[in-house]
Amino acid sequence: MTRWLDGPMARFLLVFCLVMTAVSVAQTTKVVLLGTGAPPPNPERSGPALAIQVNESSYLVDAGPGVVRRAATAAKQGNKGLEMPKLTHVFITHLHSDHTLGLPDLMFTPWVMQRSEPLHVFGPPGTEHMVQALQEAYRDDVANRTQGLQPHAPGWKAIAMDVQPGVIYQDANVKVTAFKVPHAGWKSAYGYKFETKDRTVVVSGDCTPNEEVVRQCNGCDVLVHEVYSVKAFAKQEPEWKRYHAQSHTSTKELAEIAKRARPKLLVLSHVIAWDGDYEQLVKEIKAAGYDGEVKLGADLGVY
Repeated sequence: MTRWLDGPMARFLLVFCLVMTAVSVAQTTKVVLLGTGAPPPNPERSGPALAIQVNESSYLVDAGPGVVRRAATAAKQGNKGLEMPKLTHVFITHLHSDHTLGLPDLMFTPWVMQRSEPLHVFGPPGTEHMVQALQEAYRDDVANRTQGLQPHAPGWKAIAMDVQPGVIYQDANVKVTAFKVPHAGWKSAYGYKFETKDRTVVVSGDCTPNEEVVRQCNGCDVLVHEVYSVKAFAKQEPEWKRYHAQSHTSTKELAEIAKRARPKLLVLSHVIAWDGDYEQLVKEIKAAGYDGEVKLGADLGVY
C-alpha cells in the first residue's frame, strides 16, 4: 500500500490537489452589498452602494448614506477588502443625492483611519465638479487635521474623473466598463460591468428597461439590478406612478430583461416596495415567468 502511494498515482494526486487549490484561490470575486435601499430612510437598508471585492481589494459602486459604516461592518465580518485604508476606488452611476450623500464620508473617514492614497472617483459628467465642491466644503477640516496635532496619512485627496461609456479602468484584478442607461431625465446615467479572472458582474444602476443591460450581461455570473414592486406601484398617486414608470424597472419588466440577459444569479437591489413587503419582489418576478435564480439583496449580503 505504501509503495502504491509513493508511485505515479501519488504524483498524480499531488498535482491534481495543487491544481484544484490554485483554482480555488483564483476564484476570489465577491459582490458585497453595502446598501440596498432607496431614498426613503430605512434603518435596515442603507443608501445604494455595493462593492466588488477581488483579492482583498474592493471597487465600490455608488456611495449612498451609510456606505462607510456598512463597509466597516462588512470588514469585521471577514471582507478584508473593505477595511478603511483599502477604500480607494468608487464608480458613481449618476448624481442623484441618494447615490452620493455618502461620498464625503467615503472621501474623508477612511483617510482619518489611515488611508494613504487618494480616493479615485469615476462617474458621469458632473462628478469632477461635485468632488471639487466637496473638497472645498471640507477644506477647514483638512487644514485642521493636516496642520494640527492629529497624526494623518497623505490620502485626503480625491481624484475625480468624468468618464464616457466604454472601458474606463483596468488593473491586475479587474476591467471596468461603463455603459449608458436611461434614468429620470439624466443626460448621463451609467451601469457598470466588472470583469475579473473568475466572474463577470453587471450592475444596472438606476434605470428603466433597456437593451444595454441585456447586452452587457449576456450570461454574466451576477446581475445586480434595481426594481420596484408592481403590486405596491398600483396603489401610488398618479404623479408618482408617472415618475417611477419613467425612472425605474418593475418586477414584471425585470423578469423579461433577465430572461434575455441570462445571468447565473439575479440580485435585487435599490429595492422599492412602498408597502414594505420586499419578499413580494421575488414572488412577482417568478410569477412573471422568470425561472432563473433570484436573490432579494440585503445589506451586508455576500454573493
